[in-house]
Amino acid sequence: MKIALAQINPTVGALEKNTQKIIDNIQHAKSQHCDLLIFPEMTIISYPPKDLLLKKNLIDKNLTLLHSLIPYTENITIIVGFVDRDQQHNLYNAAAVISNQKIIKTYHKIHLPNYDVFDEKRYFKSGNTSTNLDIFTIHNTKIGLSICEDIWIDNGPIQQQAKLGANLIINISASPFHAGKATIRENLIAKRAKENNIPIIYTNLVGAQDDLIFDGRSYFFNEQGQKISQGKAFEEDFIILPQKDIIFNSQQSTELQPTIITATENITKDIHDALVLGIKDYFQKNGFKKAVIGLSGGIDSALTAALAVAALGKENVLGITMPSKFSSSGSVDDSYILAKNLKIEIHTLPIKEVFNTYLNSLQPLFHNTSFNVAEENIQARIRGNYLMAISNKFGHLVLATGNKSELSVGYATLYGDMAGGLAVISDVFKTTVYELCTYINQESNLEIIPNSTITKEPSAELREDQKDSDSLPIYPILDPILQSYIEEEKSKEEIIAQGFDKITVERVIKMVDRNEYKRQQAAVGFKITPRAFGSGRRIPITNGWQG
Repeated sequence: MKIALAQINPTVGALEKNTQKIIDNIQHAKSQHCDLLIFPEMTIISYPPKDLLLKKNLIDKNLTLLHSLIPYTENITIIVGFVDRDQQHNLYNAAAVISNQKIIKTYHKIHLPNYDVFDEKRYFKSGNTSTNLDIFTIHNTKIGLSICEDIWIDNGPIQQQAKLGANLIINISASPFHAGKATIRENLIAKRAKENNIPIIYTNLVGAQDDLIFDGRSYFFNEQGQKISQGKAFEEDFIILPQKDIIFNSQQSTELQPTIITATENITKDIHDALVLGIKDYFQKNGFKKAVIGLSGGIDSALTAALAVAALGKENVLGITMPSKFSSSGSVDDSYILAKNLKIEIHTLPIKEVFNTYLNSLQPLFHNTSFNVAEENIQARIRGNYLMAISNKFGHLVLATGNKSELSVGYATLYGDMAGGLAVISDVFKTTVYELCTYINQESNLEIIPNSTITKEPSAELREDQKDSDSLPIYPILDPILQSYIEEEKSKEEIIAQGFDKITVERVIKMVDRNEYKRQQAAVGFKITPRAFGSGRRIPITNGWQG
């Protein structure tokens, strides 16, 4: 049996376009004489559709389009994800097996994830274990089918299907990316294959949808838990499995040497590639063409600009530098050097006079007060207004440049540097920002991001001689505390027990908690850590809990 995996990038709600992608891949599979073609989870609607699933006409259309695929399946079998509905109007996350112009099996997902970014129990009913676990046969191969979460459950559907006599497991998935997820996934699939002595095919979605990024990396593991084939990361792919390794009989397979693939996960590269894909898909799927970025001469805006160029092309990225009287000449120079290295257009719009006008206008209220955060934030908000004006005039999408460290502790100005339509690095800690910039320069063998930008002490430059460390612990101390508190849900006492200063930990936690109101007004950003701000972290703004 010749098997292919269609690792495609559909768009949520674009049912006709998604169906055409399916048809195109069926035609290609036929031209390659494939017997079985496997698509990812919920292919027709794409994932996650959220409350679009409450629209009856969308479910109707998805079912109509599923049946429109039937004529294309002459002499081929396809497995495709869709949303099914029963006579009581219950919805199911489903997979259809269509073979030689007939639907021969419909599988309903049994285990519905309801944690982090997942909310499937809001929409779907679980599949019935007594009917869904039945195996089906194609080309004398007994196959057990499952969907995403089903394979993550110990002693779950995979084990039961193996006991029922399956000699191949197929799992279709829409498994979102975070740094390190590839290794976790591989270990899981290898474990399931080995413990059940059964080969596993795993087809994963690729592409970005709002804050989520799907990395692809579809797999074929043999019954010994060895990886035989892997799809590309962060790209669409059509993977034809090597037929000499597809032997669904454990006694025979021991007589041959399979082609085993090993790979080392490069976390920094994965984060870079994920963010580039995220920008590219956000723009293409939402109809944006060009980006505008405020270039401060700092490392965050430099990274954001480099990622945008990689995703959109240099001709579609505009840099604006907006110096105030506190901006160093080095920062302005660094912005122009970066723009030259990236070959992007750049303009300077000084804000000194506008800032003075603000101060004069506010003098009746601000007299006899000292310069503080109020005046600092006026500068950030002027810059945000400039960028939004350019966006309105020319249609460019403003990319906000704040990182996760800043957003965590509120070291960002609401309606100022937080202004924008997309917050590219909002899930990237400051220490990771440095790693990504170093990676970009190393990969290009050029100093794309000026070394002076990387080595200078971080500063918002909103007052004389300002440094981030005036207001925050240094980032090598701040970031591990934030990771422990936000991503690992550790208590204040547990973090202090790791060796961090008690006063520092208490201060950082207080900053994180009191700035939830800012984060809930922030632009959408991409999830690249296990615990990102946004849909997967739902903390109340009004919150009396301390640490």
